[in-house]
Amino acid sequence: MEMNNYLIKDLISEISMGPFGSNIKVECFVDDGIPVLNGSNLEGFSLKEESFRYVTEQKADSLGKANAHRGDVVITHRGTLGQIVFIPQNSKFDRYVISQSQFRVKCNEKVLPEYLVYYFHTKLGQHKLLSNASQVGVPALARASTTFQMIDIDIPSVDIQKKIVDVLETIREKIELNNKINNNLAEQSQAIFKKYMDEFKYTLTPLGEIADIIDCLHSKKPDMVDNTTKQLLQLNNITDTGFLDLSSKYYISEADYENWTRKCEIVEGDCVITNVGRIGAVSQAPVGTHAAMGRNMTCIRLKNDKPYYSFLITALLSNHIRREIMKNTDEGTIMGALNVKNIPLLQFPIFSSEVMNTLEESLYPIRKSIEQNYLTNQKLSDLRDTLLPKLMSGTIDLSSVSI
Repeated sequence: MEMNNYLIKDLISEISMGPFGSNIKVECFVDDGIPVLNGSNLEGFSLKEESFRYVTEQKADSLGKANAHRGDVVITHRGTLGQIVFIPQNSKFDRYVISQSQFRVKCNEKVLPEYLVYYFHTKLGQHKLLSNASQVGVPALARASTTFQMIDIDIPSVDIQKKIVDVLETIREKIELNNKINNNLAEQSQAIFKKYMDEFKYTLTPLGEIADIIDCLHSKKPDMVDNTTKQLLQLNNITDTGFLDLSSKYYISEADYENWTRKCEIVEGDCVITNVGRIGAVSQAPVGTHAAMGRNMTCIRLKNDKPYYSFLITALLSNHIRREIMKNTDEGTIMGALNVKNIPLLQFPIFSSEVMNTLEESLYPIRKSIEQNYLTNQKLSDLRDTLLPKLMSGTIDLSSVSI
């Protein structure tokens, strides 16, 4: 497959930085209008349509080139580095305002925006994107828009780019469809949980009476190695969907794994909750899980005589327990923290044995469907990540393939 070498500046028609923070003050935000992007919108490959704050159309107009449109590429240059997404042509809004930590790029006819984004998600692309990053204070890309334009990349013809993008987009769209299905299923499970709380008597019971609470190992994080399959959970493995995402792997040595699992090894059915940062974010280990628990996490493991696994994660994700977590969060001078000693005190609604069994039977098939979709997505993500560098480098040649 023939590849051509370009500087980024030869592949784009426009680049612009986000507005200074003083240009968007708190009083600028309104209930509805033009969405302002934040870091959570740049997770993955394409824009995530969630957690928006809005400004008026007049305010967005005044920010000029800080407006991003369908087909644009948006990149984080400060804070969580390495984030880069494209705005799909079928995105919800006609335009968005980028934040002061982002810049946007409009591609010319030589490169597809989707292809550019996929390229910069490869290890080589990430290395080039972050090669001028400063880790002093808040991580940042020095002279972001200028240095980005001087990155050189090898790309095939637009026709080949389109074939590569079609393969990768098919995978991405299937993952997004499964995520939408899971969101609907999660809403169903919460509706069932609320219905039971409204219709049946229950006793508020400390979590510690139905589950063992196991703290993480408070030691220096072990080094990552390549020659084992022993996984240490990181905070990014804990998702908002309620299942551990094991596709992002941090492997440690056999000796370190033995040390970090001496208190507990995370297995199917265990729930892991975060203590700092995204306080109270919780995920349940799917079938086949064997992992060590990393720092700033706590394991919640049901006692042997309380086999209510679907109930446990549904309750942990409910508004009721979210309020309990907020009440039990210690506010420090720098950031809040969910003290491990407070987790066993979280008040769970416990019904009679008969009602608990019926509730578990109602929730179980929903949770298993969510789990199956989630495991499918992990396999699809692994497939995508395996194909990505091979397609981008030309190792897999699609030039003679009709798609």
